[in-house]
Amino acid sequence: MKYTLLAALAFCLIAGCGQNKKHNDMKTNQEKAVVYFTRNLSAEGLIRAYEKVNGNIEGKVGVKLHTGEQNGPNIIPREWVKALLEKDLPDATIVETNTYYEGDRYTTELHRKTLEVNGWTFCPVDIMDEEDTITLPVKGGKWFDKMSMGSHLTNYNSLVVLTHFKGHTKGGFGGSNKNIGIGCADGRIGKAWIHTTPGQDDQWDISEEEFMERMTESTKATVDFFGKHITYVNVMRNMSVSCDCEGIAAEPVVTPNVGILSSTDILALDQACIDIVYAMTEEEHHDLVERIESRHGLRQLSYMKELGMGNNNYVIIDLDNGGKEITAAQAAQNLKPFVKE
Repeated sequence: MKYTLLAALAFCLIAGCGQNKKHNDMKTNQEKAVVYFTRNLSAEGLIRAYEKVNGNIEGKVGVKLHTGEQNGPNIIPREWVKALLEKDLPDATIVETNTYYEGDRYTTELHRKTLEVNGWTFCPVDIMDEEDTITLPVKGGKWFDKMSMGSHLTNYNSLVVLTHFKGHTKGGFGGSNKNIGIGCADGRIGKAWIHTTPGQDDQWDISEEEFMERMTESTKATVDFFGKHITYVNVMRNMSVSCDCEGIAAEPVVTPNVGILSSTDILALDQACIDIVYAMTEEEHHDLVERIESRHGLRQLSYMKELGMGNNNYVIIDLDNGGKEITAAQAAQNLKPFVKE
């Protein structure tokens, strides 16, 4: 009897361990964010990537897009965006804010002329700080407890963050984090808080880690406002080391085109894009990596993690190969040298 009880106890302990291991394995898998990937750089590819992550996009929808300076060569093709909106977001509005620097989008009047030049005329475009500003809370920030935004931002129930992934003069790289961290902050107050120490003559005096953290805290205010009703698509095409803010003055593209990635997790998406860049050959990624590291751009990712904005543990789902899980290195294989279209 004694041995029978001991054997039964041992069996239960072994079975329990097995169940715990299985539970822990499932938990680990569940904790990984999902990033979708296609090499199909076209309107079709954009639509496919978006449709994988649009489950909570509802109500009045804003599409945060960098519409670019006049005749900027590297922005997401407007024909692709038009096709996406016509198919999946027929009532959506492109949302933007005016710039902090004097240029083609510095005032609402100049901005609207630039929108017309660049062909963003097929749907409404809301310049969110045209009338006024609002502040949204920044939870857990060390630089801000609130961020100044274009007042129209809160008119929307959902936000689609449609980003041209590229280098950036201040941020090192511009992904989804930069698109909304800078792009939703209004042109006179919010952007000044991010870029400039009060009283400085140099409006761009804030740089490196501090700039990344300020920008990311601004992003967090928008992400928290929309909650689950926000999603992200990054287009890895025409990846100049320069931002689209530089328009026709952007540095020539030398980094190969990759594809389109999407996720409901902002950190996972920007992390996956960075991991793909770093997985390229030295010749392919040299210029972009130099730009990222010289500006301390990777701080964007670590600070998003610290602020609880997402998960840097992710899986990439290859939409071109039946939903197979692949690595960033596999996504970066066999890239063709960049050729201007």
